[in-house]
Amino acid sequence: MAAAVISLWPNTRPTLGPPIEEGFYYDFDFGKDKISEDDLPKIESEMHKIVSSWKSFEKEEVTPDKAKDLFKSNSYKIELVDELQKENQPLTVYKSGNFIDLCRGGHVENPGQEIKYFKLLSVAGAYWRGSEKNKMLTRIYGTAFASQKELEEYLERRELAEESDHRKIGKELDLFVFSDLVGKGLPLLTPKGSVIRRELERFVVDEEIKRGYQHVYTPPLAKTELYRVSGHYPYYKKTMYPVMRVDEDELILRPMTCPHHFMLFKSRPRSYKELPLKIAEISPQFRYEKSGELSGLMRVRTFILSDSHIFTPKERAKEVIKDVIELINFLNGKLGFEVGKDYRFRLSLGDRSDEKKYFKDDKAWDYAEDVLRSVLKEIGAPYFEAESQAAFYGPKIDVQIKKVNGQEETAFTVQYDFVMPKRFELKYINEKGEEAEPVVIHRASVGAFERTMAFLIEKYKGKFPTWLAPVQVKVLPITERNLDYANGVTKKLTIEGIRADTDERNETLQAKIRDAQLEKIPYMLIVGDKEQQSETISGRGRSGKDYGVHPLETFITNIKNDIETKSLQ
Repeated sequence: MAAAVISLWPNTRPTLGPPIEEGFYYDFDFGKDKISEDDLPKIESEMHKIVSSWKSFEKEEVTPDKAKDLFKSNSYKIELVDELQKENQPLTVYKSGNFIDLCRGGHVENPGQEIKYFKLLSVAGAYWRGSEKNKMLTRIYGTAFASQKELEEYLERRELAEESDHRKIGKELDLFVFSDLVGKGLPLLTPKGSVIRRELERFVVDEEIKRGYQHVYTPPLAKTELYRVSGHYPYYKKTMYPVMRVDEDELILRPMTCPHHFMLFKSRPRSYKELPLKIAEISPQFRYEKSGELSGLMRVRTFILSDSHIFTPKERAKEVIKDVIELINFLNGKLGFEVGKDYRFRLSLGDRSDEKKYFKDDKAWDYAEDVLRSVLKEIGAPYFEAESQAAFYGPKIDVQIKKVNGQEETAFTVQYDFVMPKRFELKYINEKGEEAEPVVIHRASVGAFERTMAFLIEKYKGKFPTWLAPVQVKVLPITERNLDYANGVTKKLTIEGIRADTDERNETLQAKIRDAQLEKIPYMLIVGDKEQQSETISGRGRSGKDYGVHPLETFITNIKNDIETKSLQ
């Protein structure tokens, strides 16, 4: 691709072009030239022409001086050469045809025969080295497969994912917006979007309280010293916001809630009779994400988490974790996510050799990893293991949700913490009347509400189950003389806690039905002269199903049952 771009725009400077999970990209400085996605077919055509003449990739290890001479007109490559030289990394270039590039290697043996089934996908802006202080470059994304069939299957999945994209549907259904004046990665939920989040919050809090969680409120900022004690400040400093000086204090927006909950635990003496103690919070958190990594509600700079920290004796940790996973499976099931199909678990382990990242205590790591592994095995959970993915204070179980395009995303985690109880000197009085140290299970019961909303939008394509739908019923008067009766129906529904609205426009019934379907409203109640005289309604589903004429009270009973049971039908 880089060779084709240089062939078509000779003054362009290529920078970096790595493989990624679903293909590859290359960032270019086009100078004064501008390209768009309309240019991709032209580049593709040139790629096919070039690669058909390539017989091999020729490798050469070069000195820094030779590398700088080869790329003397490309300041980006010179910067990379200097960086590799400082790190004592070998410098290699590869040549094919008339094209040469700085590359670490790893190529097919016969490009002309093996590179045939590729597609350029999109054009985007990207800052050099991901920093907003640097120049904006042009990034071209593409993908490649071993066969035409695999390429076509991928493109079909991609098209489906684009149709289901929560950013597109969220805009169409008026669920959330972003404002440049407010800031990147800071979503504004509209009244309709707020309904979904509020229903999720109520559902989670009510279910957790039933299960013995004690919900609290703590401030969304704290003294920086709190995070120095926890160890988050050196480990997560790059993802935390800058320190604020207020009077004599240094304050920082919190990237996580655990230290606050530790202070609640320490606020008075604790007995073994209180344990496991489940402190929970619907918690606002703040993390710096690079602008290029922001993506709708999937990746934002402020989010709300159904956070909890369970303080337990070590010997009861397995029981606690089983309860947590049972809760996760229950809540996910009510949202329509099926374990093994829509999500699975990842056992994220530590790297004992990396003492900078991970707390040094091999015995504690072994015990904690064995506890998590045995829980997953005993409950028959679908899982896989991943090295070097643990938190710095202990191993964790990540909930991996499958997106519409087939990719997995880490939605939230269950973490075993044997480090911070030591750092915060957390103690309880055990059965013998002696001080003992608990372990802490960090967990979310669903992911960040913003990300969960994104998953739900894409799963249902905006056709939410009735209990989550922003508007559950649209009342459609056939004529203007039926408007008062229609408004009376809407008022009765609202009093019963059903989210209803009347379409008061002077439009045909067919236009009103069509627009309600476009808004993906679960039910339409059609009211005309006949319904008004008999005090009934004529029910219709968003899929077009005709439910016939019924007394309003019958409809209210049925829809309330759907809402209360959180039916997915």
